[in-house]
Amino acid sequence: MPDTIHRLIDVSHVIEHGMMTLKGFPTPIICDFLSREESRKNYSSGTEFHIGKIDMVANTGTYIDSPFHRYADGKDLSELSLSSIANIEGIVVSVESCNTRAVTAEVFKHVDIRGKAVLVHTGWDRHWRTEQYFEGHAFLTSDAAKYLVEQGAVIVGIDSYNIDDTSDGTRPVHTQLLGANIPIVEHMTGLSQVPDSGFRFFAVPVKVKALGTFPVRAFVLIE
Repeated sequence: MPDTIHRLIDVSHVIEHGMMTLKGFPTPIICDFLSREESRKNYSSGTEFHIGKIDMVANTGTYIDSPFHRYADGKDLSELSLSSIANIEGIVVSVESCNTRAVTAEVFKHVDIRGKAVLVHTGWDRHWRTEQYFEGHAFLTSDAAKYLVEQGAVIVGIDSYNIDDTSDGTRPVHTQLLGANIPIVEHMTGLSQVPDSGFRFFAVPVKVKALGTFPVRAFVLIE
């Protein structure tokens, strides 16, 4: 929901115990490492703490892909510059009304992409946590990825199951965008609340070495 005081809009999913993001991948296990009850013996009377534990694959919830996700010599999470993942001028390109799954370069040709966070609103997030989410999602085509690279996109996000057609094992969109050092944010949500322009985009993961993907708290700041 929008934050009316600070004009912030959260565009990321909540991560919950047992939640499925990618079909066939293990779901997150969220549990206690040290419960409040167990912690009491370590502190003075009336003082307690909770220390949690989470076991999950990196591709959980709304997450960012760094070049290392696709390329062994690509930038990992710890090497992403903040300028590529935070405080970036953003645009939303809506394709929800298009009668096709394949989002081609043509839909981006009416907007100024250079230096922008390009967020593709497909409306597929309406199927989140349902079986429908895993089948028939909208995706970008190879020519769309090529155009985004050529036009100077900084980061690209989508509210769909995958930015690529999952039936294409070459994954041309991941290959081209990450090959050009353009991070990808997948499984976004709430883009219907975001204006077409006039906002800044943030999708910052923890700074982990030798890891290519991790959940983010993605949000926009309305200017």
